[in-house]
Amino acid sequence: MQRKRPGKILARIMLVFTLMAVLAGLFGWRFYNIIFGANVDLGKSGVDYLYIPSDASFDDVVDLLTMDGWLIDASAFEWVAEQKGYSDRIRSGRFEVRNRMSNNALVNLLRSGKQAPVNVTFNNIRTKEQLAGVIHQRLEADSAELVRLMNDASLLGTYQFDVETALAMFIPNTYQMYWNTDAAGYVKRMAKEYQRFWNAARKEKAEAAGLTPLEVSILAAIVDEETIKEDEKPLVAGLYINRLKKGIRLQADPTVKYAIGDFTVNRILNKDLETDSPYNTYLYAGLPPGPIRIPSIQGIEAVLNHSKHKYLYMCAKDDFSGYHNFAKTLKQHNVNAAKYRNALRKKRIYR
Repeated sequence: MQRKRPGKILARIMLVFTLMAVLAGLFGWRFYNIIFGANVDLGKSGVDYLYIPSDASFDDVVDLLTMDGWLIDASAFEWVAEQKGYSDRIRSGRFEVRNRMSNNALVNLLRSGKQAPVNVTFNNIRTKEQLAGVIHQRLEADSAELVRLMNDASLLGTYQFDVETALAMFIPNTYQMYWNTDAAGYVKRMAKEYQRFWNAARKEKAEAAGLTPLEVSILAAIVDEETIKEDEKPLVAGLYINRLKKGIRLQADPTVKYAIGDFTVNRILNKDLETDSPYNTYLYAGLPPGPIRIPSIQGIEAVLNHSKHKYLYMCAKDDFSGYHNFAKTLKQHNVNAAKYRNALRKKRIYR
């Protein structure tokens, strides 16, 4: 029997080891690509955002990622997610996903819960329902729940507000917030922003005007509705402060529109002035019990920095420029009002 030469045996052993090394390398490269290779394809977009609801499951997350074809290999993502324990601890929120991300990077991001905040902006809001709708478009907060909280006397009381004054809590601005903020979290944040807004300097100006911060907001809401001209707002604010100091009813048309529930009317009729509501400042003296809208920061600043003058009356100009004629006496005011009524008749504006 002929024995195999040692050289041939060694060659075969080397070949086996080489094949095993090649196979191991191939498998290793395969797993490396699964974990660290690019698996996110956003097309032409370099960045996009993934919104994961608070009650989402792992399957929901996979569906969200595959809905728009973001994942090149969904099964590879699922495998990495399971290996890293993400499938059992889903974090809700808004996450910034970048093009060409690896499964490892994507899973680490989602598992960390590190959100990309959103800019929440609101302005020109008249009602609680309108505010809730706007906020729901930017946050996960439920609009119906937000309206409920804004009418919850017990909750509002903890923030020193009530159902009538609740709108004053919401200072229109742009705020960075997390998308998964719920309704209660949003109200709490706005209460903190209100306290931050009313710093010592603003409180001092309010006191100088003979008003509390809340009263400033109530008056500012009227000023905002009276004129769209920012340069005229301090004049209007000064006029109403003059009337308050003299004990004269404000007789502000916007409060009547609020009382009848219709801000679209262009003309206040005598029957409107008879509407029995604490918001009707033709019938009731002083400020109404709450703001007739969410006051703007410009409106608040107009009250705090109101013009010093002796005007007691105002009427829209008959050129429909949006500006007003101001008067110190009722006689002059009646002249201005007659001009405006004639202009309305000529344009056939009866309501």
